[in-house]
Amino acid sequence: MVVMHRKTIRDYAADNAQAAAGLEEWYQLVREADWASFVELRNDMPATDLIGGDRFVFNSKGNHYRLLAAVMFKTRTILIRGIFTHAEYSKLTKNQLLTR
Repeated sequence: MVVMHRKTIRDYAADNAQAAAGLEEWYQLVREADWASFVELRNDMPATDLIGGDRFVFNSKGNHYRLLAAVMFKTRTILIRGIFTHAEYSKLTKNQLLTR
């Protein structure tokens, strides 16, 4: 998959050292993937949730961090929309997640 906005991962990891290894692991797995559907994505990352539309949330470092992304299976592209701690993510409404 093509991952857009990798700088978001780098910037977040620079400010949150505990998240760095998990985010890098996520990036490497996603970059090597070639998912054509949510079913294929879930086979590799079973804890991933579909929020709505093309928005998905991925867990990182267990359940400590959440990465919000738009996944376009047709073009094999992932747009990182945000990275949050579990507590930060829990405060967001579904509408906020869908419009980020």
